[in-house]
Amino acid sequence: MDRNVGSRAVVLATVGVLLLAILAVAGAGATSGDRVLVVSDVASGERLLEVPVENGTPVALEYTHSVEETRVLDGYTVRGDRLVMTSMEFESYGWGLPARASVHEANGSFRFDPDYASEQLIVKPGRIADHELRVGERTYDLVALSDTRAVRLSIERRSALEAALDTVSETPPDVSLSPDTHRTTLP
Repeated sequence: MDRNVGSRAVVLATVGVLLLAILAVAGAGATSGDRVLVVSDVASGERLLEVPVENGTPVALEYTHSVEETRVLDGYTVRGDRLVMTSMEFESYGWGLPARASVHEANGSFRFDPDYASEQLIVKPGRIADHELRVGERTYDLVALSDTRAVRLSIERRSALEAALDTVSETPPDVSLSPDTHRTTLP
């Protein structure tokens, strides 16, 4: 009987130490400032995609202009909790493109270097425009991901524990494109 009490004490002590270690890691993770780019449905708030990012991670939206039927590339960089627009490249002028901005030609495209930052972007992916989202080296099909519903792109702080729990609890749909689908690269 004394042996069982001693065994239980060892087990309880071990469990206690493990719980303290988990809490310490969770606490450190909660303050670490890890960020993710979140793509969520505007109407429902449902999270469709979360991608880890850090300061300097390039983010791009590439699509076909619906009237001109030419490529448009909007380039952003993650800075803190914001997306900073660093460039816009387009192959021809059309509705919604900067007509009065300081635009220059580079490599057969027009380029605009805006000074714009936002905590969120609203995008309405379309089948004709064939919107793609690039985060770092990965490309995601926004049309398949959203089923053409409007989406919100935002940067959120996540603890390492939250990210680990999300990874374990859910598997996002496979909407990534193969690496050879990259048509252009950001400067």
